[in-house]
Amino acid sequence: MSEFSVISQILIWVIPVLYAITLHEVGHGWVAKQLGDNTAEFMGRLTVNPLKHIDPIGSIVVPLAMFFFSGFVFGWAKPVPVNWTNLKNRKRDMALVALAGPAANLLMILFWLTLAKLFYSVAEQGNNIAQIILLMSWAGIIINSLLMIFNLFPLPPLDGSRVVFSLLPDKLAWKYAKLEPYGLIILVVLLISGVLGKVIGPLISGFEKIMYSLIV
Repeated sequence: MSEFSVISQILIWVIPVLYAITLHEVGHGWVAKQLGDNTAEFMGRLTVNPLKHIDPIGSIVVPLAMFFFSGFVFGWAKPVPVNWTNLKNRKRDMALVALAGPAANLLMILFWLTLAKLFYSVAEQGNNIAQIILLMSWAGIIINSLLMIFNLFPLPPLDGSRVVFSLLPDKLAWKYAKLEPYGLIILVVLLISGVLGKVIGPLISGFEKIMYSLIV
């Protein structure tokens, strides 16, 4: 990407990042609606308009800071509100709503993968537009892979913890749920210590290698 201007490089990441975090949240809200909770729809969050989902810190400040300091981009959107008491089968449906976010990321990976495959040959021939589309597609694969795998980590309040909660017996599930107020602190410690990277890093790298092999 070095041959493109900084503005071009930022734009290559903007669309994939905004829609990765937007559709992840819309996925949660859409499945919740199918299972009996209309909270997200009532609050105007079942839309693919990124402006409805942007978190000033997670969607703008953090991604830009990461881009300039590391050349890599990560971010998050405002969580879609879900009223768990409206769900028909609370424990089962909680898992389905949680899995909808990573599932949306997987669908976007397939979309970006298809786009990259279509434009790969033309980009290799030096077509600038095709190269930008290819780089944008690869950015989409990277950010969606990261969001999908990261959110499946079983630590409250990440999506993976909702799945674990639904699988545990009630007594253990509620004890497990009590971790949630400390989840962010634990997550930060795991990130700073490098433990989280050692756990999910190989999974992300391995997944991205598979995706790359499907493009070339």
